[in-house]
Amino acid sequence: MVRTAQQYKDLSIKEFTKAAARYEADHAGIYEVCKDDYPPILAELEKQPFTDLLDAGCGTAPMISLLAEKWPDRHYVGLDLTPAMIDVAQAKNIPCAEFVVGDCENLPFQLESFDVVICSQSFHHYPNPQDFFNSVNKVLRPGGKLVLRDWTVSGFKQKFVNGVYLKLANITGHGDVGAYSTREISEMVDRAGLMVEVMQVSGLHLHCVVRKPA
Repeated sequence: MVRTAQQYKDLSIKEFTKAAARYEADHAGIYEVCKDDYPPILAELEKQPFTDLLDAGCGTAPMISLLAEKWPDRHYVGLDLTPAMIDVAQAKNIPCAEFVVGDCENLPFQLESFDVVICSQSFHHYPNPQDFFNSVNKVLRPGGKLVLRDWTVSGFKQKFVNGVYLKLANITGHGDVGAYSTREISEMVDRAGLMVEVMQVSGLHLHCVVRKPA
């Protein structure tokens, strides 16, 4: 079955509406992998001062919760496609944060609004990943950076993951679209007018830092 971009997004909304209540629980199933991303993202943020940060695909805002505790004098914005996720995030009443329902492929913010964009385990849900990088370029200030954590595969593994595994995941109600090779990600970054600063792979896990030219 070939799905449209909107059908993939509808699947994601349905999936994460069900997951919102348990997303940060101790036994959150597949969503517990997101917790592995917190330390490396934090390490990247400690390298560069920032004032305004966007969490693209923020879920229930676990990362913003940690950041606001560490740096309460900064401004945080969380964006997620699923209203139920944003409802949970807003209920935390984080004073220095605001939360918006929106699409990461078309970030609904003014030009050059953020010093940093972070995106953790959300990218593989985007039907039009190039649009995400293009939009990141729009909202980042010159010299700003994107910290991207997600899956990466190539060769036969990529064919299996995208052609078999994710299709089965879709049938069971998951809105996963695709996993990309480091080459594909580098090419998308380049087309968006951004620069890859760090590209690290550990197993299937990608740690990518992208910079907007100053």
